[in-house]
Amino acid sequence: MTRRFPRGLAAAILALLLAGCGSFATSPTAAPGAAACAPGLSPFERDTLYFGRAIPTGGQVSEAEWLRFLDSTVTPAFPQGLTVIDAVGQWRGEAGAVVREPSKIVLLLHPRGDKADAAIAQVIAAYRQAFAQEAVLQERQAVCVRF
Repeated sequence: MTRRFPRGLAAAILALLLAGCGSFATSPTAAPGAAACAPGLSPFERDTLYFGRAIPTGGQVSEAEWLRFLDSTVTPAFPQGLTVIDAVGQWRGEAGAVVREPSKIVLLLHPRGDKADAAIAQVIAAYRQAFAQEAVLQERQAVCVRF
């Protein structure tokens, strides 16, 4: 048995759904939540990058290799500063197995813009290529900061 919504109810549901979609749309150059910053705080983006150190073909990225990558690739892309945190992570790899590995978390605070987006994409691509990584996780949040 097929159930039909009354025409008015279906139209009302569709109108509510479409109205809700507008609240999620943001322009690519505007930081979501920018208007919500309190006086004295500036809208920024916080990108958190998760770099697994296990190499799929065996071994792991050494501390010396990580520091060379940080000095040669990440620091020049974000010379204004960053934070590195040691961590242990796990995720399900492409082969379906759970991978547990030492990791580095890099926190970047920066104004929203194409320059930062391109720099982050380049850092991720360089790490994936240099250490045969399946992925580097990137997480982004709009934040308010004061320096």
